[in-house]
Amino acid sequence: MVNNVDSFISQNEELYLERLFRLLRQPSISTQNIGMAECASLVQELFSDYGIKNRLYETEGHPIIYGEWLHPDNETTVLIYGHYDVQPPDPLEEWQSDPFEPEIRNGRIYARGAGDNKGQFVASILGVKAYLDIHGRLPVNVKWIIEGEEEAGSRHLAAFVEQQRELLQTDLVYTTDGSSHESGAQSILLGVRGALGVELVAQEARWDNHSGNLGNIVPNPVWRLTELLHTMRKGDQVTIEGFYDGVKPPTPHEEQILRDIPFDLEGVRRKSGYDALEIDSDTYHRKLMFEPTLNVSGLFSGHTGKGGRSIIPARATARLDIRLVAGQDPDQVFEALANHVQKHDASITLTRKGAVPASRTPADHPAVLAIAEAIEQSSGQRPVIQPSLGGTLPDYVWTQILNVPSIIVPYANYDQNNHGPNENLEISYFFRAIRSTYYVLDKLSHVTFKT
Repeated sequence: MVNNVDSFISQNEELYLERLFRLLRQPSISTQNIGMAECASLVQELFSDYGIKNRLYETEGHPIIYGEWLHPDNETTVLIYGHYDVQPPDPLEEWQSDPFEPEIRNGRIYARGAGDNKGQFVASILGVKAYLDIHGRLPVNVKWIIEGEEEAGSRHLAAFVEQQRELLQTDLVYTTDGSSHESGAQSILLGVRGALGVELVAQEARWDNHSGNLGNIVPNPVWRLTELLHTMRKGDQVTIEGFYDGVKPPTPHEEQILRDIPFDLEGVRRKSGYDALEIDSDTYHRKLMFEPTLNVSGLFSGHTGKGGRSIIPARATARLDIRLVAGQDPDQVFEALANHVQKHDASITLTRKGAVPASRTPADHPAVLAIAEAIEQSSGQRPVIQPSLGGTLPDYVWTQILNVPSIIVPYANYDQNNHGPNENLEISYFFRAIRSTYYVLDKLSHVTFKT
């Protein structure tokens, strides 16, 4: 019976924490290749100990672990995504305890990876195991992809998914990553913005020159670069022809969802450090989820160190971080930018630095309602549904390569401080995540997916 799950989890809390701590004690820093093979083996061990068939797949980077529990009578398949790699723990002096020796303080587990993402994907496995122990079988087929390069940009995930499309056939991808809403409610995220990185370089002389001896003689590339940047925006609008091509406006249902999202202006001011911010809830969420951005993330030239240096710099560089929304094609946006540069200053060099497409699952998909009901049932609180994240994740591999809906349900607390010192996961959130997985499996078994 479903109502046995609370007592079952309560009886196994110590065991659950011990299994999580085993993974947290193992460093797995993908960007530095520290402990990756060892951690991948521990993930396999966790699957095997719980009777879940699994296999390690080598990539050109770090291994991907695939797990599955299948039953021929089940009509629905869910693929759960997570990652076992973590960020470097630096600066170590700001940690109150060893980042790779989990410690419980004030109801929180402190360790690198506690929230991002070991605590979350371990909870998904424990939720499945709880369902199996209580009922003897699952109501849906479950597959897992636990990768080892999310913190390094998931460089080999798309190629792996392309190669293993038949193995990974599913009706839905369910990602357990990220932070809950600042209100404390669990979030349901239906998409992410994409990203396009570019670099603009203006070059004049072959080397820096004396600003007195050759001032007014040798041109300064900073002026040309900033003049080009000024042609790209007017107020809040990007003026690059074709920049907004393909942008999908919110549907009436998504408009309603935007109005239901809690908004705390003072909280946004505190979080951003920008006390002068004046914006209403509708505008804030619309800009964050449904509008692309053109951001100058770096602008540098000449002498930037201490003291003075009287030079005319030879080179000026601008780095642009462009966030894309559903419907935009990164290739088309880059071409539009290239055409703009060619038109206004063809001598400035434009270099593409990488791109990730945007992704969005329709808010009216029946799985969204089912998961919302499951989260409310498991947490006692109505979840906050967001059509999109402002940030970027490799969500497109599911919606555009596997061509299935993708739903992200963060299990960690809002203030988990992932990527920073003293990363933590509230113990109550960890057990709630196990319970949420249990209810999600049950609810999804009643959803009819289009074939």
